Amino acid sequence: MMRILADLPDDDIRWLDAEAAERGKSRAALIREAIAAFRAGEQDWLEHGFGLWTRYGQGVIGKDYEATIRAQWTRPDDTDGPEDGRA
Repeated sequence: MMRILADLPDDDIRWLDAEAAERGKSRAALIREAIAAFRAGEQDWLEHGFGLWTRYGQGVIGKDYEATIRAQWTRPDDTDGPEDGRA
């Protein structure tokens, strides 16, 4: 195993120390686990997101879907319609 030197902001070090103490692990162990998790979930996010609307929107026109969802929104003091006053 190779050692590395990495500069991290003080806030991140404090968070890392607190997290390590809570889990009963060392800083290094947490960093190794984080890298392993990152690598396991590594994907091309652009490719992952491309076509998302088609897959989950079922071919609905985006503007129509948005209008339908927004029509369901109400303000806490308004039971008659959406926040922006549209019906």
